[in-house]
Amino acid sequence: MELINNGLGKNQKGGYDRIDRWDEETTNAMTEHYREILKLLGENGEREGLKETPKRVAKAMQFLTQGNGTDPADILKSAIFHEDYSEMVIVKDIELFSMCEHHLLPFIGKAHVAYIPDGRLTGLSKIARVVEGFARRLQVQERLTVQIRDCIQETLEPLGVAVVIEALHLCMVMRGVQKQHSVTTTSAFTGAFMKSEKTREEFLRLIGGKLH
Repeated sequence: MELINNGLGKNQKGGYDRIDRWDEETTNAMTEHYREILKLLGENGEREGLKETPKRVAKAMQFLTQGNGTDPADILKSAIFHEDYSEMVIVKDIELFSMCEHHLLPFIGKAHVAYIPDGRLTGLSKIARVVEGFARRLQVQERLTVQIRDCIQETLEPLGVAVVIEALHLCMVMRGVQKQHSVTTTSAFTGAFMKSEKTREEFLRLIGGKLH
């Protein structure tokens, strides 16, 4: 599936136009399904406000799940540097947007990721891209946390990895128990972060001011 969103292409006037490319066959099939869903909900899909909604939702869902077409390990491998550095590297407050696979409602939050290199570094932006690659799928927060940890551990082979995710789940806020301010926190550790309480506590202290 080819999926490029919010791209900018230079036009003849020297400015930039937005370029959207979608898999046409997938978009058309999904559009018809969403049109039927609107009918089942008792809506008039031909009224002005809803006429283009099925196609918009079809494109939105492809965007929100575009991580299925990426391999986050390849993202890390594209920027590996050999460096004599073995202290903790932390990337905090990585914005996170994902879709709960149980209700197809969003969960929104932030990830804090750390690793202790063993002679190999990666570009800092690549850590955020790994989070994005796994988040842009139908997910559960617990699995997402472990996938990020394992990807970094298996690809960079560091001395340890730590991941903490905090997220607000709209399936809890908008339906079900309807608890407006509940935040779910998950964590996953490997190596030095598991073996050394001091190392783990240092990581949690350094991100502690960010936690709810």
